[in-house]
Amino acid sequence: MYAALAPELGLGTRRHFVNIAPSKMALSSVVPIEERPNKDILVLFDVDGTLTPARQDATPETLQLLQDLRKKVVIGFVGGSDLPKQQEQLGAADVNVVDMFDYAFAENGLTAYHMSKQLASQSFINWLGEGKYKDLVNFILHYVADMDIPIKRGTFVEFRNGMINVSPIGRNASTQERNDFEKFDKETQVRAKFVEKLKERFADYGLTYSIGGQISFDVFPAGWDKTYCLQHVQDAGFKEIHFFGDKTYKGGNDYEIYEDDRTIGHTVESPADTAKILKELFKI
Repeated sequence: MYAALAPELGLGTRRHFVNIAPSKMALSSVVPIEERPNKDILVLFDVDGTLTPARQDATPETLQLLQDLRKKVVIGFVGGSDLPKQQEQLGAADVNVVDMFDYAFAENGLTAYHMSKQLASQSFINWLGEGKYKDLVNFILHYVADMDIPIKRGTFVEFRNGMINVSPIGRNASTQERNDFEKFDKETQVRAKFVEKLKERFADYGLTYSIGGQISFDVFPAGWDKTYCLQHVQDAGFKEIHFFGDKTYKGGNDYEIYEDDRTIGHTVESPADTAKILKELFKI
């Protein structure tokens, strides 16, 4: 059995569960927020590993579950990737992903939407400055060049609005190559060692490093982790904010928001796990 919902915002205990997933939702019958029975409850989801398998599409079953959940509570996603990637995984050719959720937070909320309307955004490059950014990227590329790993592909540094994403193998790796690298990384801790080098070399830059997904880690200003998105909902009057994520361990990109006192955290291992918990918790 799962514990009852926390009585008020910020008092939820950490919850550790397993299994969750989403799919392409029809938008024909979105219930207005004010008409939902639990309009003061917000449920936020990580994307990779929580609503979808890593870098793959959500299933129709998951998307239908999200649509059913949206009839009861307010829902949103908060992902580290940029919006086009979340559109690929959660949206459809004729459905914009920002229309499928009440809140859409790409790049940890640096790019944000509420009811399909864009909110204020931030820029990593403006915050850091061109000179420091160039030094950081040069170091990363030299480090990658010297790494001895089984294979390398392309796109080792991906520039995003609110962060950079660093991948030792390269983001152009195939699905199988990603799976193989994930196993290799668990044995060798390639990404964790890379992060430690960056922390040492750029200690005065005020940066945070967050390992997520199968093949990469994010680099962004301290405080620009997934808790950044909470500033967009802090005045919305929610009594509870639930967060579902798979990388909730220290160093994972879900850790900060999972541990935040403002959220009720749920650890999952898959989209099926997510679905199981949602069905029990919200009776859908």
